[in-house]
Amino acid sequence: MISFLDLKKINQHYETAFQEKLKSVLENGWYILGNEIKAFEGNFAEYTNSKYCIGVGNGLDAITLSLLAYIENGNLQKGDEVIVPANTYIASILGILHAGLVPVLVEPDLETFNIDPNLIEEKITSKTKVILIVHLYGQLADMDAIIEIGLKHNLLIVEDCAQAHGLEFKGSHTRTFSFYPGKNLGALGDGGAVVTNDEKLVATLRKIRNYGSEKKYHNESIGFNSRLDELQAAFLNCKLKNLNEDNEKRRFVANRYLSEIKNDKIILPKCTDIKSHVFHLFVIRSKERDRLQDYLAKNNIETLIHYPVPPHKQKALSDWNNLSFPISEQIHDEVLSLPMSPVLTDDEIDKVVKLVNMY
Repeated sequence: MISFLDLKKINQHYETAFQEKLKSVLENGWYILGNEIKAFEGNFAEYTNSKYCIGVGNGLDAITLSLLAYIENGNLQKGDEVIVPANTYIASILGILHAGLVPVLVEPDLETFNIDPNLIEEKITSKTKVILIVHLYGQLADMDAIIEIGLKHNLLIVEDCAQAHGLEFKGSHTRTFSFYPGKNLGALGDGGAVVTNDEKLVATLRKIRNYGSEKKYHNESIGFNSRLDELQAAFLNCKLKNLNEDNEKRRFVANRYLSEIKNDKIILPKCTDIKSHVFHLFVIRSKERDRLQDYLAKNNIETLIHYPVPPHKQKALSDWNNLSFPISEQIHDEVLSLPMSPVLTDDEIDKVVKLVNMY
């Protein structure tokens, strides 16, 4: 079986470094908000060309706490509206809801899967205060157009970069990351981070992630317990050094898929500039998606669907179930993610291409 993503093989490369880090953390005896997270926050801020990085518990918390920090700082207030792609993973929307804000869904571009800038302005009202961008599957959204809209309407831009580690970003917006194990930069457990140049936001985020406290046992606000732990920070520091190399390997796999898959029943993703994509996922579309997936499984190729149910059709968001977002619904009915990782071999890529073309 060709695995969709072989995490064991990916992390075996770091086994010696992980063992050394584990020993160091155990000997140090400091497990929360110590030197390892300080080192990772500094390294990841530098890597993302940002002044600050704040490690948090996971990617959902990164979104939620960023928005709550903006509220505490007076940039937003409860009930404000946030523009968000209709076809994103539900975490993007949950972060908005947990912060007491109102998600406003906007359809994506069918070819890129990212939010369609041409549809944003018609959804802007007097209550709209934020555009939450999602660089879905690892492809940079149309930031030039989005930044122009943000400036025109005086909107905050926050970027959900959970699938976009290593992109060359535009502008200096607040960005949220997930280090879920399957990400391009993945921990061995959960983790997340916020990067920003906003010093006031950083101070508030550091407080909110730690029970609303700057000084132990003195709580200034209603905070959370959401801190990237020392061990995960140490592991992430090991892997960060190879992130660019790993992304280049993903681009190599994607280039082969893009140039060699030739099947009228398959729609390949649109990618005008491969440097603007880090290929967290390689997502094709097919009208016969379920049958194609079954065919590949029978031929020992594992694929996944990202995602089978759009957010507005989820039971958790039942108030939205009667809404219609036909482009998002089409995407969720047709997408299939092929194996994609930096450890795929040439023989494995050959087999995937051959079988997809034979379908």
